[in-house]
Amino acid sequence: MKLFLIEARLHLREWPFLLFTVGLPTLLLVALGLSIPDMTKVQESGERAVDTHMPSMMALLSLLTLACNVLPAVLATYREQGVLRRMSTTPVHPGRVLGVQLLINLGVGAVSTVILIVAGKLVFGSALPRQWVGFILVFLLGTAALLAIGLVIAAIAPNGKVAPGIGSAVMFPLMFVAGMWVPRETMPDAMRVVSDYSVAGPFAQALRDTWAGHAPQLMHLVVIAAGLVVFGGLAVRLFRWE
Repeated sequence: MKLFLIEARLHLREWPFLLFTVGLPTLLLVALGLSIPDMTKVQESGERAVDTHMPSMMALLSLLTLACNVLPAVLATYREQGVLRRMSTTPVHPGRVLGVQLLINLGVGAVSTVILIVAGKLVFGSALPRQWVGFILVFLLGTAALLAIGLVIAAIAPNGKVAPGIGSAVMFPLMFVAGMWVPRETMPDAMRVVSDYSVAGPFAQALRDTWAGHAPQLMHLVVIAAGLVVFGGLAVRLFRWE
């Protein structure tokens, strides 16, 4: 708890950067919704893109940014500055150091998503997530799984300059398989299989499903949970103090 409170205080000191991270997805949603007519036009499914697709994609963008760029940079900078080396002389276990970063970024991601949902509702009258219980479950599980990927990057990045580069190399493929540029429905069969077994693909689809009022598919939850276990364990195993 003491480590959590200290790290939370340090994060709040970087409030300009934190404000950018939290606000960027909302700004993109509003800008795209106002500038692209198709975003607010009723589709063949009877829904608008700003009701389910765009909010879920913007939420995913925020979470991927936290997982692949923000979180790894913090821990890698700590390693570069010798903070982790000094921590290694205390009884603190690497799992706790990584766990605290995961919890803090999970909180930041939750705040960003709430702001996104409220902004979409106020500006466009966008639908709120209709399956609230499923949405919260998917959000927590999927965000933790993405952050676990970020912890692996943080575990292997030698310094704060290299970490964002590795994070970007991981983030953009994850954005692609999640359907950020090409909708999952129109992907070739081989690419759809890759998407289905990545963490980001099932997470994106589960977000859309619960937002539209459907229950998340069990297979998607299994893949996301497996990603959390595998990448979380790998992060602890690969973690280096210096």
